[in-house]
Formats: sequence, structure tokens, C-alpha cells
Amino acid sequence: MFSCNQGTEQKSAESATNTNEAPMTGQSGVKDDVSNPNIVQVAVGSKDHTTLVTAVKAAGLVDALSNAGPFTVFAPTNEAFGKLPAGTVDGLLKPDKKDALNDILGYHTYVGTLKAEYLQDGQTFEQVNGGKITISKKDGKTFVNGNAEIIASIPTANGMIHVINNVLLPK
Repeated sequence: MFSCNQGTEQKSAESATNTNEAPMTGQSGVKDDVSNPNIVQVAVGSKDHTTLVTAVKAAGLVDALSNAGPFTVFAPTNEAFGKLPAGTVDGLLKPDKKDALNDILGYHTYVGTLKAEYLQDGQTFEQVNGGKITISKKDGKTFVNGNAEIIASIPTANGMIHVINNVLLPK
């Protein structure tokens, strides 16, 4: 076998195994530094989405949202989660609330790519959980269900993330 390092052995920090972390399986366990990041990778890299990432992990949705998709995720910021009544997020992260957490996260996920420039006033979309969201436009801004403003849109390898400033609650 030929090597670019001319016979000198180099060890990287990546080759060390951290025994404190559970091994990653499925698509989320694939290390890829070449392609565009997927929805989960973008969210993990965002300091504004640590609560969402924690919820996705607790719901067991990392692999699902790392797959090919395409998906559109309406991603509430940490500040958006902070607007919920005290104790709501902590309660939803408990194992016995996994179904409720999946319902809420499913309400934030659409199968397909919804680009911001194509969202029109009055459009409705059926989400993964079976609920429907409605798009509205006011003063040049785009809202989901009238109160969650899309404040940024980020294309990913497997779809689109629309950053929103409120949590969407299924009806």
C-alpha cells in the first residue's frame, strides 16, 4: 500500500475512540467531510438550535432526519423554546413523553423541499404527523400558522431548514 506520508505513521485525534459516547449507527454514523451537511448536521452545528437537537435525539429521530429525504424542517430557535410555559421542554424530554415529543417534531417536518421563495400566502402543507400548517405573508415577512416567522432559510444536502421564532404546536 502506498502512503502520502512516506512511511511515517500519523495519528489523529479522530482515530482515538471515546468510550463515553455511544456508537452512532445508521446514516447519522457516516462521517462525510466532502458533501453538503444534512439537516441534522446543520442543526448540530448551530448554537441557536441546541434545544431542538436535544429534542430530536430524545425522540430518536437523528437517523430519520439524516436520511436522503428530502425534508423541510421548520426549526424553532432556543429562544422560541424558551417562550413555552416553564417546564414544558423538560417534560417533553422525559421518556414517557416520547410520543408527544414525536408529534410536535413531526408537526415541524414536511416530506419534500419547500423553498422560501415559493411559499405563498394561504398555502397549506400536511406535515409528517398528519397536521397541517398554513403559510401567511405580511409586510414582506413569511409566517407559519400566523405567528412563527421564518427568519432564515438554509438549504441542506437532504432538504431545507426554515429557522422560526416560535414553536409550532399541533392542533
